[in-house]
This record gives sequence, structure tokens and C-alpha cells, in this order.
Amino acid sequence: MSTPQARTQVIWGRGTEILKRAVSGLSAAFAAQRLQLAAKAAIAAGLAFLIAPLMPGAAADYPYYAPLGALVVMYHNIAGSVRQGLQALAGLAVGIGLAFVLVAYTDPSPLTVAIFMGIGVLLGGLPGIGSGSDWIPTAALLVLLVGNSHPDDFSFGYLVQMGVGVAVGIGVNFVIFPPLHFNAAAASLDELRRALGTQLTDMGKALREEWPPAHAEWSRRSDELAAATRSVRHLVREADASRRGNPRRRFHPRDVDEDYRHLRELERVTFHIQDMTDVLSDVIWESEVPYEVPVQDSKPLSQAMTAAGDLLTSYGNDDRQGHQDRFDAAKAAVDACMAATSTRESEQGTVPASESILLSLHRILRAVRPAD
Repeated sequence: MSTPQARTQVIWGRGTEILKRAVSGLSAAFAAQRLQLAAKAAIAAGLAFLIAPLMPGAAADYPYYAPLGALVVMYHNIAGSVRQGLQALAGLAVGIGLAFVLVAYTDPSPLTVAIFMGIGVLLGGLPGIGSGSDWIPTAALLVLLVGNSHPDDFSFGYLVQMGVGVAVGIGVNFVIFPPLHFNAAAASLDELRRALGTQLTDMGKALREEWPPAHAEWSRRSDELAAATRSVRHLVREADASRRGNPRRRFHPRDVDEDYRHLRELERVTFHIQDMTDVLSDVIWESEVPYEVPVQDSKPLSQAMTAAGDLLTSYGNDDRQGHQDRFDAAKAAVDACMAATSTRESEQGTVPASESILLSLHRILRAVRPAD
């Protein structure tokens, strides 16, 4: 039975964790990139509302849709802004057309509105409509409910003002510090390399400890490594998207194709390290597996894994020659381990897991070997 003091500690711990999450969320909300996006959205909305009354005919009667259009396209890269703007306008056009069909053949009623809203949601699945799918039923409903008395004027004003806002939003995003996300992609690649190197180094230490090893955190990192790899792929894609149509790219050149190449290499490395983690975890903690790491293999395997881990951990810190030297050291350690394990005989009834680990190490080195 827990004591009042223990319950107080648990409550205090939970409160501290909630506070940390709240502070982290606030930090993300007020990050420099988010503040810049908010400032550009404010400028675009203000400019759109300033221009809106200058539109011809009935469009001038609906100026409040212009800032809405500006906000719709305020994306964190130019390509995304253009894509979202075009998709939103396409969705609006389809939705307005759907509303005109309803008005032409019947009067709005709960039944007809329900049917046409369902049709609008179905049309949202059209290929290429993307984020514009949400605007199809929205536009149709607004035409029916807000512009029912003058559907022609309202539809014209709605579409024109949204188009004005979209154009202003794209223009503002293009002119005012169009973002490039190269640094985040590069940092994430380096961070993943270090995480993979640390995983190899920790497994190398486990082979030198008395089993079961005192430090077992490495055995629970497979999911973390997979999640980190997915995050890096997302950031590299964001960097790629941020350079499209961006005038700043000429002043900040970066080979994003090389980032993709490094990403593919690290994805292969992650796969092999996950396999090594599973094999070594089974050998240490599972008693019914038909494979093992012979005692005499532990030291050379540890040295090979540690050398490969040092290679990955220092990848971004070394110059070309330093990386070549560390690669050569890792390859020599793997070759020495292969030579040491090839001379011993396995016990009857068991399969040495050393071969599986060495095969993974060999493939890891092949993935990260220096370019000629």
C-alpha cells in the first residue's frame, strides 16, 4: 500500500512532466520559424483586405474573403503555397458548381443539402484535388446558405476575392524571406548518424560486459531508430520542397540530391543495425534461440562494432582524409574479426550468430564507404 509521501512524489512527478510538455509546446509555438510565418500571414491578410474593395462589380461587396485566401496559402515553403492555393481554388470552383446544380433543379432543404454535401465529400476524392477537397462542400454550403438570394453575385465575389487573397499570399511568401530548410535536414542527418554510431558502440560495450549486461538501453532502441529515420526523410523532403521556386536558393546552394543519397545510405544502415540489435538481444536474453555468440568471438566482434560506431559518430566532424582513415580502421577491425571467427569450430546444435553480425557490419561499411 502506497504511503502519502509516495503518492505525493508520484503526483509531483506527473505535474513536472506536464509542465515540461507545456513549456516544450510553447517553445515550438513561438519558435523563430513559426513567428516568421505568423508575421507573413498578418502582412498578407492586411494587404489582401486593402486590395479587396478595388475588385470589380459584386466582388467588392465581399472583401472579407480576400484575407481568408491569403491565410489558406500561407505555407512554410513556396511550392506548398502554390499547390495549396491552386487546390483551394479548384475546390471552390467545384463546390460553387455543385451549388448551382442544386439551385437549378430544386430548392434547398434538409434532404437536398444533405445529399449535395455528401456528393461534395465524394468529389473531394478526385485525384489531384488535395487540400481543396475540404473546400468543395464548404463552398457549396456557403453559396446555398449565404448567397442563396443572389447566387451569381456571391459566387463571383467569393471566387474572385479568394483568388486575390491566394495571389497576395503567394506573393508575400515569395518576396519576404522565402524559407529554406537546408540546415534542419543537414542537422537531422548528422544526428541520425550519431545515434546509429552510439547504438553500435553500446552493443560493442555489451559484448565486453558480463552477461546479462548491466546496460541494456541499446536493446530497446530499434523503434526509436526507425522513428528517427522517418523524421529525417521528412526533413530532407521538406528541404527539397523549400528550394522549388525559391529565389534564395541561388545564394544558398546545396546538393539536396546528395542529402537523398546519404538518407538512403542511413536507411540501409538503420535496417542492418536493427537486425544486429535483435540478434544480440536474443542471444543475451532468450534461452531458446538456436544461435549464440561464442565467447572467443566477443572481443573481436566488440572491436569491429566499436570501430564502425566511431566511424558513424564522427562522420560529420572529420575531413575527407579523417573519414577515410576511420573507414579503413573499421574495415580492418571487421576483416580481423572475420579472420578470427573463421578458424574456430561451432558447437554442435548451435549456429554462431557472429556471422550474421559480421555480415551486417560488412554491409554497413559498404553503405558508408567514402566516394572515390
